[in-house]
Amino acid sequence: MKAYPLSLSLPLAYHVFGGDLIQTRLGKTGLPDKRIAETWEVSDVDGMNAIVTNGEYAGLTLRELTQRYPDEMVAPGWVGPHFPLLTKFIDASHMLPVHLHANDTAAQQLEQQPNGKTEAWHILWAAPNASCLAGIKPHLTPEEVRSALLAEKYDEVMVRKPVKTGDTFYIPGGMLHSFGPDTLIYEIEQTSNIQQHAMPWRMEDGSEISRPEREKNIDALMAELRPTLTTEPQPGLIIEETANISRLMCCAGPYFALERWKIATAYEYAFNGTRIFSNLGDPLHIEAAGESYTLGRAETLLLPAALANIRLQGTGELLVGYLPNMQRDVVEPLSRQGYDQQTIERMGDILGKKR
Repeated sequence: MKAYPLSLSLPLAYHVFGGDLIQTRLGKTGLPDKRIAETWEVSDVDGMNAIVTNGEYAGLTLRELTQRYPDEMVAPGWVGPHFPLLTKFIDASHMLPVHLHANDTAAQQLEQQPNGKTEAWHILWAAPNASCLAGIKPHLTPEEVRSALLAEKYDEVMVRKPVKTGDTFYIPGGMLHSFGPDTLIYEIEQTSNIQQHAMPWRMEDGSEISRPEREKNIDALMAELRPTLTTEPQPGLIIEETANISRLMCCAGPYFALERWKIATAYEYAFNGTRIFSNLGDPLHIEAAGESYTLGRAETLLLPAALANIRLQGTGELLVGYLPNMQRDVVEPLSRQGYDQQTIERMGDILGKKR
């Protein structure tokens, strides 16, 4: 494989909870002049497959390139039906549906899908007093939960958490959740589009869902619900590496890790698995494989594993998503900074217990 930073096409979702936050607050350009709920920055989801737009592989889908070069694209020895990471910018100008995504076991047994969807939200902006719903209150019976969902009394059974700019929430598959209004997030997750939701309307167009269909949806949701799961907003853990860069570990688990970098000047970066770079600030310049690339504000590049090293130049902020080797990429760097095991484990699912 000729490894170079890959620019991808941008599937869009126009769900009713969206608005113009991705354009006005994030500063992403080139979008249609209409309500946008989600920009799928890196996607290998059926029906929303990204296509390479630059270089030798322009015109190939991410799926085709991953299946042709799995070791070089993802990581040596990697096996899977598709590229394993999905990333989005999500505009929750309005409330998202109360919903959940199956974990791997439920996805395979109930949805006939290869994997479920664990995700994490990094809060890019939230209005004062913004909040989210995440998880089920303790000691409730399934009948109490189902009845409240049918009655749209979500706060009676769900846990409401404050949402602040800069926090990150780790949401395992099977956790009931919602966020919005007035929230803008970056989401990293397993590659999947399965979900079950409890709302009386369709998120695609807001049209009404009949009572029998709603009951069927909620029954399917209840079959995949994992009511004991909990989450807490995390401010992240700083890794001071050099004077040129400060890394914030936002979250980590068996399916993904997410960091937010502040770059002061040039930075040499070596890596041994795929990386997703999404820029939150001024344009950054990337030197890789003998060529130079510019990553503009709110733009994303996918770095194949075989690229192995790059040089960043510029001043700004960058989100970096990847498949972690937990010990090497997460536990050891944080331990060297003096964080204890309990603090590190709060980053998400360090021990793989919430799969």
